[in-house]
Amino acid sequence: MTRSVKVSIVLIAVFAVALASFLFWSSTNSDASAAAEDAAGDPAAVAVRENSHRLNDPPESRATFVEFLDFECEACRAAYPAVEQLRETYGDTVTFVVRYFPIPSHVNAERAARAVEAAAQQGRFEAMYQKMYETQAQWGEQQAPMDNLFREFAAGLGLDMTAYDAAYDDPATLERIRADVADGQALGVQGTPTFFVDGVRVEATDISDLTNALDAALR
Repeated sequence: MTRSVKVSIVLIAVFAVALASFLFWSSTNSDASAAAEDAAGDPAAVAVRENSHRLNDPPESRATFVEFLDFECEACRAAYPAVEQLRETYGDTVTFVVRYFPIPSHVNAERAARAVEAAAQQGRFEAMYQKMYETQAQWGEQQAPMDNLFREFAAGLGLDMTAYDAAYDDPATLERIRADVADGQALGVQGTPTFFVDGVRVEATDISDLTNALDAALR
């Protein structure tokens, strides 16, 4: 392969990623504008919607912890054990919520979110959520679509595969994910992971920042 051909292939790939990013963010602009109006009045209501995925259901919730995440994001994978630790410590008094925020430059981030959402429709959100992080090294940062691998994960969880396939390809599933993205944009989310406690963004450099925010909210 000549140098000029290699350069051409790289430029085409870069253009494809840029185009995908433009189309993704353009498709959420109108939703984000509406959400931004809500966020200006009540950011906590935008951080958590009625249909947001909750990882627990404490008998007496006194605070709400929200993470906007991308399953292909290495930083999100690194934060995953810390979030699990927080759940173990605060799970009796804090509601933990997950919101989708796939980054357009990650080829499989949106696909992973679709797989998780399809599993959620069969009551297996957390199982697939965990599976994505446990296997991220296997499929993350790949330039080829990993739809078939995600389908294998679903089969391994014992899902109804006809229902899974229908949900995975349903435009409503993608709309559900992009609604989360729109809320994230309205709240100023630009990257992942981004955390909120009771609608207030937490600038976290380590787990102590998150525990401090939760302790303050519980006081």
